[in-house]
Amino acid sequence: MNGPVLLRHGVQPRRTDGLDGGLPPVAPSQREARGALEHLVVINDDCFESGGAASIALSGIRAMRQRGIKVTMLTGDATINAELDNIGASVVRLGGQHLLEGARAKAAMRGLFDPGTRHELGHWIACNDTPGTIYHLHNWHKYLSPSVFLPLRRISHRLVFSQHDFFLVCPNGGFYDYPRAMPCERRPMSAACLLTACDKRSRAHKAWRVVRQSVRNHAIELNNTSATILAVHEGMRPLLERGGIASERIRILRNPVTPWLQKRVDAAANSDFLYVGRLDADKGIDVLARAARLAGVRLRVVGDGPLAPWLADTHPEIELLGRLPSRAIAEVAVTARCVVVPTIVRETFGLVAMEALTSGIPVIITDTAFIAREVVEAGMGLTCRSGDVASLAAQISNVARDDELADALSRAAHAVAPASCLTIESWSEELLRIYCECLDRTSQPLRDVVQRGVVET
Repeated sequence: MNGPVLLRHGVQPRRTDGLDGGLPPVAPSQREARGALEHLVVINDDCFESGGAASIALSGIRAMRQRGIKVTMLTGDATINAELDNIGASVVRLGGQHLLEGARAKAAMRGLFDPGTRHELGHWIACNDTPGTIYHLHNWHKYLSPSVFLPLRRISHRLVFSQHDFFLVCPNGGFYDYPRAMPCERRPMSAACLLTACDKRSRAHKAWRVVRQSVRNHAIELNNTSATILAVHEGMRPLLERGGIASERIRILRNPVTPWLQKRVDAAANSDFLYVGRLDADKGIDVLARAARLAGVRLRVVGDGPLAPWLADTHPEIELLGRLPSRAIAEVAVTARCVVVPTIVRETFGLVAMEALTSGIPVIITDTAFIAREVVEAGMGLTCRSGDVASLAAQISNVARDDELADALSRAAHAVAPASCLTIESWSEELLRIYCECLDRTSQPLRDVVQRGVVET
């Protein structure tokens, strides 16, 4: 492969001093001095809605294209997303391969550092970068690997990292001790961290993750970066700081929320309990299955994942609906009495919970979710102990048996939740402002010189 596969728009070669994306110094243009966004480059493992991170990445692309901004998506997978072509966004394949594909040894090495994606990204930046270009990196640990940070570090002053989890600073991505089923309070990559077998798979896998984290740390120093770190909840800030990111580099931008239904769901008139999300142990779906059986309620499950066969075999009473588009989820949600978010690990935002609450559906959420406290304080839902079947079953029973409680939670959710959420419009406006602030900050030295009359404008 001689260069990136560009599906739309041509590229103009530009002189470069290296294949890692290094560019010769370029004087900022007058357009950059005004902080104008010319081009947004979104970088993510994949280009379809495979999960929350990809969904947010695509939402940002749609929003910027609606504003007439040129957008390119650089992706590691080879999936075709016709929507991006239809809205006029360019798509560039960097030639990555999923960590679970191919021989295990080769996949492990590729996950640590993929020279191919490093070369392709560096080549693309060398050929296409302008002073008015912003780079926005979302997920990088399934297809792309830490290698992408090398070509990005030289344009880090125009780089934005979205933190949907903690992989940027924490080896296992969650600040969570899986074998002990408890949040981790250790400093990432400290001696205590390195000596702790916290991985959900094995001690050997933790060692591999530590090596990957070391490669990432070497590729770009977060304690000395000019990049902007976007966190989706205020609760992430102290953990990101513990991982070495300076507080002034962190910005909080909560994810946008679109209600499943505009009209309030009459939760008290319904009896179904609903789960929406990935079917995996860290999401707590197995805990929920046992708790729902113990409470004697009907559970409907939207989503797919490795625990789907186990659920079908051991819990035939559960209605497994598979992965559904938003419109179909709305049709299921209208019959819900409560949405359960049983996540075991630290839930950074809880988009499903907010989509339910803004539709007037109460939630039961575990105490490891950052939004749990505000949900309870606003009277929109209940909380339970993470990973505790009995605690979750008790709260399910409370909502199932008490119509007055279900109604009160539903009305509070519909009244309070929308005001606490960003719409896609307000979110994209704030995102654009952050992009322009990055450009404005970059061009400040030039404006200082201009104002002193050293440069003729």
